[in-house]
Amino acid sequence: MSRLAVIGAGGWGTALAIALARRFDSVQLWARDPERAAEIAQLHENRRYLSGCLLPSHVQVSNDLALTLADADIALSVVPSQHLRSVLQRVRPHLSAQTRLVSGTKGIEEATLARMSQVMSEVLPCSSSSIAVLSGPTFAREVAAGEPTAVVIASEDTSAAEEIQHAFSTPSLRLYVSRDVIGVELGAALKNVIAIGAGICRGLGLGNNSVAALITRGLAEMTRLVVACGGEAETMAGLAGLGDLVLTCTGGLSRNRSVGVELGRGRKLPEILAGMHGMVAEGIFTTTAAVGLARARGVEMPITEQMHAILHQGKAPREAISELMARSSKSEMFRV
Repeated sequence: MSRLAVIGAGGWGTALAIALARRFDSVQLWARDPERAAEIAQLHENRRYLSGCLLPSHVQVSNDLALTLADADIALSVVPSQHLRSVLQRVRPHLSAQTRLVSGTKGIEEATLARMSQVMSEVLPCSSSSIAVLSGPTFAREVAAGEPTAVVIASEDTSAAEEIQHAFSTPSLRLYVSRDVIGVELGAALKNVIAIGAGICRGLGLGNNSVAALITRGLAEMTRLVVACGGEAETMAGLAGLGDLVLTCTGGLSRNRSVGVELGRGRKLPEILAGMHGMVAEGIFTTTAAVGLARARGVEMPITEQMHAILHQGKAPREAISELMARSSKSEMFRV
């Protein structure tokens, strides 16, 4: 494989284009905004989302989907979850049947509660089994800088996952194959909700005990929902579950955690979002979708419910923490 198309020029899309450039003769990076595409192409740097990380010379940036997807061996989608469906509708006329599809978006579609690979299979002329999903504990800036990183590539078709594993592996990027697409996608999305909670703990001035408890119990409720949706509990103990959860809940580069920190400090969500200058914290949307999915499956997710109340109903963060602590006594025996 020699030609890679990356759909989405945010921080993560740009980082993957940089990291994977050594593996492909041609990398085409598509940006939705024509002016942004022109700026990145001219500077060979995405100053808005990944300043200081230069794109290799053979990474070409444009707003032309036909050009981006022409003769692509692999199309890697990293479009924010709530824009994915509309972008894929534009992608469809230019996509070859021979192009391998990979999803790198971490989220759940708010209106339909669909996972990203489900959206792809609904819009594009492909089966769900042919789509691979890329996830794991990653910060875009560290991936772009070539720091050692391990991720998961999941597909119902093991040979498809192994094909991407081979194509994307570099000295600094290690891929592990999985068949649990459901677990990998839901883990990637749900950890952002818990990360907002971890940030709130910090913003309220709470210590490490509180954050550790929230991460651990957050993992438990993530696992319950994954299993209820047909995924595997074991996946939540791996890179796409525990690994990504710990990183996003504790790392200073986490947008979701940062949103939580500011909420804990008393700032309101619209004010926080205005200061992000177009950057996306997927957990804000995922919280609503996760609550809907949990209720549809009859799964108890108290942390997620409280995050939804804080984000979308104006609940005071300290009140939410108090209610979590006042819940009826439970056993820690593993339940799914």
